[in-house]
Amino acid sequence: MLEGQIALVTGASRGLGRAIAIALAEAGADVAINYRNAAKQAEEVKRAVEGAGRRSLTIQADVSKADEVERMVSNVEGELGAPTILVNNAGIARAQPIEQISEQDWDEILEVNLKSVFLVTQRVLPAMRAAKFGRIINLSSVAAQVGGVVGPHYAASKAGMIGITHSYAALLVKEGITANAIAPALIETDMVVGNLNATPQRIPLGRFGQPAEVASVVVMLAANGYITGQTINVNGGWYMSS
Repeated sequence: MLEGQIALVTGASRGLGRAIAIALAEAGADVAINYRNAAKQAEEVKRAVEGAGRRSLTIQADVSKADEVERMVSNVEGELGAPTILVNNAGIARAQPIEQISEQDWDEILEVNLKSVFLVTQRVLPAMRAAKFGRIINLSSVAAQVGGVVGPHYAASKAGMIGITHSYAALLVKEGITANAIAPALIETDMVVGNLNATPQRIPLGRFGQPAEVASVVVMLAANGYITGQTINVNGGWYMSS
């Protein structure tokens, strides 16, 4: 399905990123695995990608820093080739009462979750535009639509991801490049279960989502050239859009 494509997945060492990287490999893509701290886990994902018969690369980088993004993408281009599929998945969530959110908290969440989308996308776009082909897939959240349970800083960062998705989709629609967002809710990952102490009670379906249920949507968007500017809700019915 995705043979000949090169995917770059940010924040791919654990959770959603891990599932997405492996699913893309199983669909035929070579995969660059970005991580910030979890080197051991990233190597495990690399082995899984290679086990699917695809080329892979792990690359440490803080994607909220322009110089590290430049180094990361240059290395991917040198080892695998220019990315044709970009999955902006890197993100952090810190549940805080409103009165405890500091300016530093705000800046960190916006930089990691939203600024990184801008930096990485801008860096890979020239090659996509030259090839007249690209898939940009941004992992937003139901928090962008309903506020969520983490806090306004997180909700704002995820809402910004939907806005930037719309902009890239509109600006690149004639160039063979699509841009879409996915808005999951309470997927069973370490971030959700371990850090946010979330429960599935808010989910009409009555359970956490599974990483594979999001990863399959990423693969679908990577393979589809006619869907662009959309937000795909993978949320068990928490938020229903027309």
